[in-house]
Amino acid sequence: MAVAKVSEIIASSRTSFEDAINSGIKRANKTLENVRGAWIKDQKVVVEKGKIVEYRVIMRVTFVLKE
Repeated sequence: MAVAKVSEIIASSRTSFEDAINSGIKRANKTLENVRGAWIKDQKVVVEKGKIVEYRVIMRVTFVLKE
């Protein structure tokens, strides 16, 4: 039987939410082994002078622990 753990991370991008998600998963994969999934808890934007300058996502990444 597998045991999984969830880690919450925040990732950002100046391009899009999708890019922020991809960056977050890519970075999590460097540190966490056996990443199996993620879900987006929240999305936010940073606005300067009326324009979106950064997209941020808060995601929960699930990974399976080694036995």
